[in-house]
Amino acid sequence: MTSPLDPQRRIYSHINGHPADVLDRLTVSELCKGWPVYRDASEWKNFRSLFCHDAFVWTTWSKRQTIDSFIQVSKEGKARGDFIMHRECGTSVDLNPQTRRAVGKMKATITQRFAIPGDAARGVAPVVFDVDCDCRFHFFCLQEPVDYEGSDSDSDGPGAISHGRDGLEWKVRYVKLIYDKDKVVPADGKTAPTFSEDVLRRCPEGYRYLGAAQRMLGHDVDEFLPTIQGSEEGTAHRLWLDMYEKMGQWLDGEEDIDLSSPVSGGKGANGVANGNGHGNGNGLGRR
Repeated sequence: MTSPLDPQRRIYSHINGHPADVLDRLTVSELCKGWPVYRDASEWKNFRSLFCHDAFVWTTWSKRQTIDSFIQVSKEGKARGDFIMHRECGTSVDLNPQTRRAVGKMKATITQRFAIPGDAARGVAPVVFDVDCDCRFHFFCLQEPVDYEGSDSDSDGPGAISHGRDGLEWKVRYVKLIYDKDKVVPADGKTAPTFSEDVLRRCPEGYRYLGAAQRMLGHDVDEFLPTIQGSEEGTAHRLWLDMYEKMGQWLDGEEDIDLSSPVSGGKGANGVANGNGHGNGNGLGRR
């Protein structure tokens, strides 16, 4: 269930406004859409170009990774047969024109294919299924100086790279998701596995089936990521509220926000964890 509480404390530029603000929001929206388009197709150079040099991302199966490490483990996962796709369902952007910061909010569905081997000798067919997880990506973006290696700033014509306004361009510094709900989808429309309650309880309500299935592949799944569902009907999950607090800090210009997952030892996946695991969890020092 979702909470009726509004988690965002103030309104930023998100619709209409000055044409320059509209253009900035459109540019950030392009960055967000690059995740499903480029990563799913293994367009790694295009995917990498979305991010700052010192960017970090969080996912269920990878936990916190630098962007370059995330690309490497993504390649390794695909080589082993990991099959993860993303459907973008809509994107909006909050922009603070004064601080030149933005947060892209992309509604998406993660859909991952899994297979439980059968036994041909006994006539047992494999069980093939998807897990679909509705979620919201959050892209913490800022402007930084243009740095195209090997590019010619005076070049023009077909294939030339367009530089940003005033020598600046929008890039992604952090990506972290809020997970809404998930489900098992049988590939043949009828056959699906059943996970035990003990296995499902290890992850919050928002991605418990996804987490259980990813563990089948040997992934060390992060059990403390934000979800929209509180432990009781109509309540807000603390990590959900915490994410919005971090988005506000970012938009207001803070240099190094802490997006680290909480330390274990709290009240379980759907409860309130003890502490946020603070301590420069992004791996960055303050500038």
